Amino acid sequence: MQRNSFELGLTGKAEGGREKAILVGVILPGQTEQYVAEHLDELAFLAETAGASVIRRFTQRLPAINSHSFIGPGKIREIAEYMEHFEADMVIFDDDLSGKQQNNLEAELKVKIIDRSFLILDIFASRAQTAQAKTQVELAQLQYIYPKLRGMWSHLERQRGGIGMRGPGEQEIETDRRIVKEKIALLKKRLEKIDQQNITQRKNRDELIRVSLVGYTNVGKSTLMNLLSKSDVFAENKLFATLDTTVRKVVWDAMPFLLSDTVGFIRKLPHHLIESFKSTLDEVRESDILVHVADVSHPQVHDHIQTVVETLRDLGAGDKPTLLVGNKMDAYRQRHFDRYLDRETQQMLEEELLRDFSGRYPFETILLSARENENTGMLRSRLREYIAKQYLVRYPYRTKTW
Repeated sequence: MQRNSFELGLTGKAEGGREKAILVGVILPGQTEQYVAEHLDELAFLAETAGASVIRRFTQRLPAINSHSFIGPGKIREIAEYMEHFEADMVIFDDDLSGKQQNNLEAELKVKIIDRSFLILDIFASRAQTAQAKTQVELAQLQYIYPKLRGMWSHLERQRGGIGMRGPGEQEIETDRRIVKEKIALLKKRLEKIDQQNITQRKNRDELIRVSLVGYTNVGKSTLMNLLSKSDVFAENKLFATLDTTVRKVVWDAMPFLLSDTVGFIRKLPHHLIESFKSTLDEVRESDILVHVADVSHPQVHDHIQTVVETLRDLGAGDKPTLLVGNKMDAYRQRHFDRYLDRETQQMLEEELLRDFSGRYPFETILLSARENENTGMLRSRLREYIAKQYLVRYPYRTKTW
């Protein structure tokens, strides 16, 4: 089976088949070292999800991005000197690189250069299972490549695969640009056809109230989906474990509704992916109620919530009735509570946490642990009331009450 040229992991020379990666971040004016360190933490998790092993991080404070090589020549020499003693297979940048920057960095460092968008696309490529998801990812990949073709020429020449035969020279570059452009048009038409099929399917479900689980990636949406619907949706402690929207019909006390688990969001999500996954995200846009799941144990939980809120707003789904679910309370206690802390003090601190969330966001908030099935009864009760209210809004002249 031919390997997708975008897939990074499990092909390198590192022990255990994992490629060795170096991470690079830039501290720009107005940013702190801690802010960039947090982003590199997430980049490391992305790299590990893709199948790489992170061996070192580098950061550089700059007044502006270097248009030639993204980072300064001194930092490039520092990375090169490090690689003289410690073998690395790739260098991953936390921000998008131009084709010119990528090409120049590869010429200097003599290893594969990858940016954050490329890394996320790689993970999506490895996770895609259905024809729709595979088509969406391939479209996003080609849209990522197209504006970079001229600058990435030597980079693409080494990859070989997927786009066509390559050779040096302007004529071949223009040929590749034409091939990629035609392929993008073909994939868009294919997605339009799939989208029409999805619209027909959704019309057949129009009578039922729809609830969508949304949130940052790896916050426990699939685990909660399994709990609420008694289904068996794939759940794993990795980023983007779910790409395809999973929809289940659920019936609580004779009240039916549709529950969907959607792809997780992330900071700096490539805009090509949002565009390509439009048909998948239509499930969110057309939902009646959103259950916004957040990982309360994560140090950047509020940043994650804000990212999701902004993404939902961009999708035109920011004004829907929303329940905010602070998941992973079991992990929160492990991180923040001393084992000798008495239960009364714990309860007081948890009530303070709930007040903090309720004060920050215009949503009703419920704290729970899906993994431990803790306080999920409260979620069921409140969600049931939200659904019943939506049925009353949709069918005001029906006498049935749930």
